[in-house]
Amino acid sequence: MPAPHLLHHHLAGPVDAPPLVLGPSLGTSKAVWEPQLPSLIRRFRVLRFDLPGHGGSTTGPLRDPGPGRTTVEDLASLVLELADHHGWDRFHYAGISLGGAIGAHLAAHHPERVASLALVCSSAHFGAPQPWYERAELVRLKGTSPLLVTSPDRWFATEEIAKSPFGRRLIGNLAEADPVGYAACCDALATYDLRPDLARIAAPTLVVGGSHDVATPVEHAKELAAGIPRAVLKVIGCGHLAAEQPQALRAALTSHLPASLAGGGTRLVPPSDRSS
Repeated sequence: MPAPHLLHHHLAGPVDAPPLVLGPSLGTSKAVWEPQLPSLIRRFRVLRFDLPGHGGSTTGPLRDPGPGRTTVEDLASLVLELADHHGWDRFHYAGISLGGAIGAHLAAHHPERVASLALVCSSAHFGAPQPWYERAELVRLKGTSPLLVTSPDRWFATEEIAKSPFGRRLIGNLAEADPVGYAACCDALATYDLRPDLARIAAPTLVVGGSHDVATPVEHAKELAAGIPRAVLKVIGCGHLAAEQPQALRAALTSHLPASLAGGGTRLVPPSDRSS
């Protein structure tokens, strides 16, 4: 039986391999990482999770899904609960957009837990709060359907990718997202500002920016890389979800992760290794 207090997630890869957690972007699901999964599970025990109200996750794990109540800290605590559930005291982490913000928060505020960090098309600050609160209010009133027209242009660099099976699947994730959970994640983005804490991140960090990303332009990646000590910046020719260049993202992750294996993931207790 899935644990009701946990985010929906899936495990793959050798049970005794170093743990790697993959965080998705707002509006998508763990499916956003599928192009990278075959290469990553060769060397890692990979955990992909769904944000509250996204994919297979309900809003149940949220402390309080009411308007303005959810923070990135709350979402990060849910990821730590997953790691604890599987007995991981340290893990590698990679995240796209909001998923990256969750990882950056963990690396800054729980440095003992994060062995390495990869931030893909993410940011230390996603802009002024008001537009996020307005989007949250819109979705609470009308669901995610008003976003289906504009999101493909924000997520993908080309119409071809947007209309591909992978692109349509991710847009389907948005269409099916629970309005309460999606809005709560918007609230989290509204108040997120890690800029004062970037220097606290000690984990080896890769920052990937998309040259065609209109949601978090390359300047956001450059700010992250400049603020995080010894961070490595890689710019690839992709939109916000890095869907256009899966090989380039795969190569960047592959070259980053082995260098930090010595920091490895270790276990608190024998893991249950259950998917929820």
